[in-house]
Amino acid sequence: MRTTDDSLPAQGAASSSKYDRLIAAARAAEPAQTVVAHPCDETSLRGAVEAAEAGLIVPILVGPEAKIRSVAETHGLDLTGCTIVDAPHSHAAAAQAVALIREGRGELLMKGSLHTDELMREVTASATGLRTERRISHVFVMDVPGHAETLFITDAAVNIFPDLDAKRDIVQNAIDLWAGIGLGEPKVAILSAVETVTTKIPSTIEAAALCKMSERGQITGGLVDGPLAFDNAIDPAAAAIKGIVSPVAGHAQILVVPDLEAGNMLAKNLTFLSHADAAGIVLGARVPIILTSRADSVRTRLASCAVAALYAAARRRDSTVAAV
Repeated sequence: MRTTDDSLPAQGAASSSKYDRLIAAARAAEPAQTVVAHPCDETSLRGAVEAAEAGLIVPILVGPEAKIRSVAETHGLDLTGCTIVDAPHSHAAAAQAVALIREGRGELLMKGSLHTDELMREVTASATGLRTERRISHVFVMDVPGHAETLFITDAAVNIFPDLDAKRDIVQNAIDLWAGIGLGEPKVAILSAVETVTTKIPSTIEAAALCKMSERGQITGGLVDGPLAFDNAIDPAAAAIKGIVSPVAGHAQILVVPDLEAGNMLAKNLTFLSHADAAGIVLGARVPIILTSRADSVRTRLASCAVAALYAAARRRDSTVAAV
């Protein structure tokens, strides 16, 4: 079977699900040191423990130690191999987790049972957070039944109405993740309602600008095209009917949405109507951030950890090469 790198089968391979291939590849890599902020309910603690048992991460659990141990005992979770850093409540746990990352104690940050806003407030704090020059953005890694490709949808969770500069970073973050986890060079569709540029729909103008930025090297590592409507981005027949000649049209792997509202509706549409799984990861900070939902299945939680662990391994390799 042809592969895009040494570990992942080519996209479209039908021997196993997209998530299973990602999880298998991550198991073959070194587990990533992962700081878990406030894993104080069964769902969040089980996600960290099962990811550790699968060989994906090495957890550092930050939160009220007595409560963490109580949850583990109540639900039969084995904390062997997990380090616990005591913090009195969720806010303190978020701050301490971010501080541990700044100290170099972890390669990944994982959300526990605290609210996303509480964690991200600490991540984005100007003096003590994990900001970089890159805009922070979210990627849904979608496994859609009946669709051969893994689909990335971005940004459907962090940036509400991103401007052109923010969208450049959103696109670059997603490309870097796709390549970093071993999937090769991605085909990136900048989505809008139509595939022609018109002043009546501002997102079509931004899509055209992003394509030009890609041509001029301001976005690198992927094939970028847009504006494209959703149908002619992922369906070859729809693209052919519209007469769109492009290596991306009909074969898009990364879908860049105009704004959070559109992206959130698209991701949830695929989840609830097409029964897709949606793993999630936040990029653009000092380390990747694993964002899980209470509604996530075990496989989705493992997939989120697998994607983050693969990306951490790639960053580790790049750092080693740069040091040499």
